[in-house]
Amino acid sequence: MRILLAGGAGYIGSHTAVCLLQAGHDVTIVDNYANSCPEAVRRIEQIAGRKADCFQADVKDRDTLLRIFREKPVDCVIHLAGLKAVGESVRNPIEYYRNNIDTTLSLLEVMRETGVHDFVFSSSATVYGEENPIPYLETMKKGSCSSPYGWTKSMMEQILTDAAAADPELSVVLLRYFNPIGAHPSGLIGEDPQGIPNNLMPYIAQVAVGRREHLTIFGDDYDTPDGTCRRDYIHVCDLAEGHRLAVEYAHEHRGVEIFNLGTGKPCSVLELVHAFEEASGVSIPYVIGPRRDGDLPQFWANADKARAVLGWQAGRGIGEMCRDTWNWQKNNPEGYRGGRI
Repeated sequence: MRILLAGGAGYIGSHTAVCLLQAGHDVTIVDNYANSCPEAVRRIEQIAGRKADCFQADVKDRDTLLRIFREKPVDCVIHLAGLKAVGESVRNPIEYYRNNIDTTLSLLEVMRETGVHDFVFSSSATVYGEENPIPYLETMKKGSCSSPYGWTKSMMEQILTDAAAADPELSVVLLRYFNPIGAHPSGLIGEDPQGIPNNLMPYIAQVAVGRREHLTIFGDDYDTPDGTCRRDYIHVCDLAEGHRLAVEYAHEHRGVEIFNLGTGKPCSVLELVHAFEEASGVSIPYVIGPRRDGDLPQFWANADKARAVLGWQAGRGIGEMCRDTWNWQKNNPEGYRGGRI
């Protein structure tokens, strides 16, 4: 199949591109490199042993997007383009609403004009909100999100659901995934945030490699076993495989389907820090700070539906996630901008 990856040079996008190329699909990457790097595309091709078409463009730019669709015909869109940090979204809500929602509308408009009907959306567990019990199930009603980031995901899910209701040919797969970490085992691609990391694992890795002095843990007084937040961490390569299976499912079905992608096993912040120390052999100094706006105490997935319908299951544990992250970071201490390997 011919798959357009919006945001395909980013962290999740790059691993998904490798997975798709290795499975024999043709991939077109559209990315403005706002939080990614062209070097990632070279490394995607190095790992996969195949070329990907790549366009530097803003997915919000409808006219440019239309030109790309006409130049490189598309069978399915995977939408990964978007701003993604919970804390940052609380500080910059306008930028999050403008960027994330506009990208979705532009893709849907261009798909309609060019006759493309299959859409896989990178959603998030944050749409379950604060009211639902854990573990989260796809049958639960969406809740009140704790951040503008979460609300953009919830709104985009609604936009896609309404679009599919109006167009019986449209197939939409909403992938609600949890907390992606890890890196490709080659060490060639991984998470490389620009500036100060907003997510836990890349911050831990940058402390380990000497780029940051210490880690700040936001709160140790939550109602959890060790007082720190617990999350369902999933290896990014498992997540990439979920996208591949979702593309194949979308091609055979119409309407909207929702799938959780997670391990179903929560891990606390302190547990992740200690697991990384064990995997890397490096001590991670940390301090305890105040709670951060938008953080929930804990949540994790019930991913039974993905296993039953897609045949997908997370296969990599926390130890492997930490080892692969460290392999990426120690070989790329300054990320992609540190040079070619």
